[in-house]
Amino acid sequence: MDSEEARGPVVFIGLKPTMTYVFQVVTQLNSGAGPVVVKARGNAIGKAVDVAEVVRRRFLEGQVEVGPISIETERLTNREGREANVSSIAIPLTRTGPPLPPEKVAAAPE
Repeated sequence: MDSEEARGPVVFIGLKPTMTYVFQVVTQLNSGAGPVVVKARGNAIGKAVDVAEVVRRRFLEGQVEVGPISIETERLTNREGREANVSSIAIPLTRTGPPLPPEKVAAAPE
């Protein structure tokens, strides 16, 4: 998944609420950044998909293009020292419409 990192900013999905990541992605897209890549591993993959869909369907409806999505299996060492396979996903989001004025971003629905 390293090829996406060279193309634009990356938002790593973790334990924070979904809307925290949505605002990060929208802010990056509105600043004119190239594709913003939403990345997640393991149990956070569902939240990454939710973030991409909320950005695409609620905040920037009709103004975001998705893809190409890449999926991988990464081999990581867990806390016990054993190797484990962990699924990962990278979802590039590209702004196709004009940037929103800052006051509209602040007033966007939650």
